[in-house]
Amino acid sequence: MPHGELPPGIERVLFTEEQIAARIREVGGEISERFAGRPCLKLIGVLKGSVFFLTELSRQIRIPVKIDFLAISSFSSKPGAPGLVRIAKDLDDPIHDEDVLLVEDIVDTGFTLRYLLRTLAGRGPNSLAVCTFLDRTSKRIVQAPVDFRCFEIPDRFVIGYGLDHHQLYRNLPYVAVLKPDSQRS
Repeated sequence: MPHGELPPGIERVLFTEEQIAARIREVGGEISERFAGRPCLKLIGVLKGSVFFLTELSRQIRIPVKIDFLAISSFSSKPGAPGLVRIAKDLDDPIHDEDVLLVEDIVDTGFTLRYLLRTLAGRGPNSLAVCTFLDRTSKRIVQAPVDFRCFEIPDRFVIGYGLDHHQLYRNLPYVAVLKPDSQRS
């Protein structure tokens, strides 16, 4: 594909590879400052979307980190409506007395984040904070704390840098808006 040409179905690039790298460096610095002096910070990534972000974020944090993952499933009786959330893949290790940073790819309604925070808080971490790559506050239905965010985004369907449409586009090095007619396929 010629340089500068977007793949079919993409309306426009929202954040470039360079913008993403610069912002993750800044957020990694903020996290390093907040948790300075702690023996370790456990990063918990929410699969699958957070993998790209968590990987680069961990490289920008200047204190020791551990990494673990969980996966969630949500079930709704109506398409697009909030549903029930459950953990499909749990953590490999306990988080009791650990400083934990939950790493999300995107926060929308807040339902999933609220569920994860309640679940993780019940496991006795020393501290629990949230870092999201993208934050779509215009879709927020329930309030859930986001301590660190890279970008706030408009109410559009976005792909790239871990975010997908039918498991495609995760590998794009940028975040793009998917054309509305491409969302139906």
